[in-house]
Amino acid sequence: MEIQSKQAVTLTVNGYDHEVYIRNASTLVQVLRENLGLTGAKVGCANGDCGSCTVLIDGDPINACHILAVEAVNTSIVTIEGLTETPIKEAFMSHWALQCGYCTPGFIMNVHALLKQHPNADDSTISEWMDSNICRCTGYEEMKNVIHSLRIQGERKDA
Repeated sequence: MEIQSKQAVTLTVNGYDHEVYIRNASTLVQVLRENLGLTGAKVGCANGDCGSCTVLIDGDPINACHILAVEAVNTSIVTIEGLTETPIKEAFMSHWALQCGYCTPGFIMNVHALLKQHPNADDSTISEWMDSNICRCTGYEEMKNVIHSLRIQGERKDA
């Protein structure tokens, strides 16, 4: 049996460079949780279907269970822990868009990217983006209400 050796890589996570020793087969979610102690990205399905491990890589939402950590070298990774100065977290609470909270970090990361890339998203675009994450507790209307409320706030700020 061959023993896999580890290699040193530098990952830029939440604006900081972190040197970590990883196996080539380590997924990004494993490294974030086990090496860096960033446990906001959850391991749900571990095959890219549920979205509970969503992080932003260069601004795009990516399932961290579906990418090897070595593939994230030379990118900018943002986790839920690094998402600061955004009204999204408060909006999720005030609109009751969470229950158990397991999927919430992934949804928040996805909503953040959606609003950055499509600030005036129509209902069709919102539904398409929401399809990449699964929630078994709340349903999706509350989360759509969050997006609509944040869009309205953004329009007021731009005026």
